[in-house]
Amino acid sequence: MSRIDESKDFIPVRIAVLTVSDTRSAADDRSGDTLVERLTGAGHLLAARGIVADERAQIAEQLRAWIADPEIDVILTTGGTGLTGRDVTVEAHRDVYEKEIEAFGTVFTIVSMQKIGTSAVQSRACGGVAGGTYLFALPGSPGACRDAWDEILRWQLDYRHRPCNFVEIFPRLEEHRRRK
Repeated sequence: MSRIDESKDFIPVRIAVLTVSDTRSAADDRSGDTLVERLTGAGHLLAARGIVADERAQIAEQLRAWIADPEIDVILTTGGTGLTGRDVTVEAHRDVYEKEIEAFGTVFTIVSMQKIGTSAVQSRACGGVAGGTYLFALPGSPGACRDAWDEILRWQLDYRHRPCNFVEIFPRLEEHRRRK
């Protein structure tokens, strides 16, 4: 159950959106547009936006560049999470993760089952953490992006969400790098 503690102040998060596609351009990137509309509508900041081809090395390179950018807190990718030979976004994400958020894919599947039934098994949506940055790989359809945002990310990226959220643990994501 999602619950917002109105006594706490909202904290905007800086989010980058990366579309993975061999065919999309800025003019017809409906999934990227959906994510931008959702995140800015919620009060977050669009930190960067881009489109890369379905090439594992290119995707991982862009993820690493944004992970290294201190002005980016979260990276959302859309596209390349399916089962075809060109779907390599999940592998690129896992190339850069320090820790995977296994439950993200599970919860996304539960949400998807309510919308598209057993077709949800064809998505490999995933999430993880690297360099103090959260990363989430979402399917390439606007509907899937809406579902992921509306049912999961909007809550977990809101500092006021209870009983817990991703924002409140930002300061602790890299505590393993500090000397004792």
